[in-house]
Amino acid sequence: MKLFTEFLKDDSGATAIEYGLIAAAIGMVLVTLAPGLTSAVNGIFQGIASGLNNAKSTAEGTGG
Repeated sequence: MKLFTEFLKDDSGATAIEYGLIAAAIGMVLVTLAPGLTSAVNGIFQGIASGLNNAKSTAEGTGG
């Protein structure tokens, strides 16, 4: 009987549930923001690619 009452008083599982809820909330935020972040990162990499292509054209003497 003592083991059963100790089991009922144990709240360590509540912490795991709280961490699970926090992780789920963070996941929801990431899913919501992903399209905007994807566009922003894509724009940054396109700018870098354009700059590299211009530098290559200038170095080869073809103008740009």
